Amino acid sequence: MIAVPAEILSLILPLLLGVAFLVLAERKVMAFVQRRKGPDVVGSFGLLQPLADGLKLILKEPISPSSANFSLFRMAPVATFMLSLVAWAVVPFDYGMVLSDPNIGLLYLFAISSLGVYGIIIAGRSSNSKYAFLGALRSAAQMVPYEVSIGLILIVTVLICVGPCNSSEIVMAQKQIWSGIPLFPVLVMFLIPRLAETNRAPSDLPEAEAESVAGYNVEYARDAILNSSLLAEANVPGTHSGPCTSLSPGGWPPILDLPISKKIPGSIRFSIKVILFPFLYIWVRAAFPRYRYDQLMGLGRKVFLPLSLARVVPVSGVSVTFRWLP
Repeated sequence: MIAVPAEILSLILPLLLGVAFLVLAERKVMAFVQRRKGPDVVGSFGLLQPLADGLKLILKEPISPSSANFSLFRMAPVATFMLSLVAWAVVPFDYGMVLSDPNIGLLYLFAISSLGVYGIIIAGRSSNSKYAFLGALRSAAQMVPYEVSIGLILIVTVLICVGPCNSSEIVMAQKQIWSGIPLFPVLVMFLIPRLAETNRAPSDLPEAEAESVAGYNVEYARDAILNSSLLAEANVPGTHSGPCTSLSPGGWPPILDLPISKKIPGSIRFSIKVILFPFLYIWVRAAFPRYRYDQLMGLGRKVFLPLSLARVVPVSGVSVTFRWLP
């Protein structure tokens, strides 16, 4: 199915609006966990705070370092933001409601998530700053080992249990039981590397507030171009929530085969499940302390990589023994 511009806009505009209010939701949830009020001045209950923040950032003067590679310096945040949007192209919202439904949808998602490291490297290198470049290298070194674990979990485990790489077929294969229930350890092993790969707390070491620099984006003033990078960072929970919802909690089909559940549109059921993942990401950020860098790298290389390899053996063994292979 080839998407027309109207369908693309109908997907992108709610995503952009959702990103703005996802930032507000993160601040509100963290304030609730820490027994604070959070944003409550601009608008009723602070609902207009995202609009005020966006207006402030748009009106800022764009500033670029004189020694930076101007074209790459401006292109990197935009590329990162675009990658955070195109991942939704293969995510099914309801039966037949998907922009593109290729047979390699799962591989497409994995490829898009792997491309994010290039935007970070380009942003750090094009700044012509040692601090930004070191931050970019740290971020890339953090992302790569966790991407390998995610790839083994996604490609091997899902292919063994489901068979096709088509996103819609993966969702339909979970109509009887969600894959996250029998494969709950795999789901946990998938979510924790996701936090590390996307630089979310407690793995946000390249952009730790306690350090003197912000990481790879230290040379970006808070101008309109950096808004793309900020939107991409804010969209990380939402970007990964769509694929996660399709892979583990069953996507858009009803939870139980009940008449009342069938009255709810599939896109609404899908949206409710999608919201749960950003809430989990925010909850983890508010509840857990930050790792040391050596602990984080050791966790990826010494724990999750061997575990993801070892997990393939029991999953494939059980599937072959009981003839559950698709």
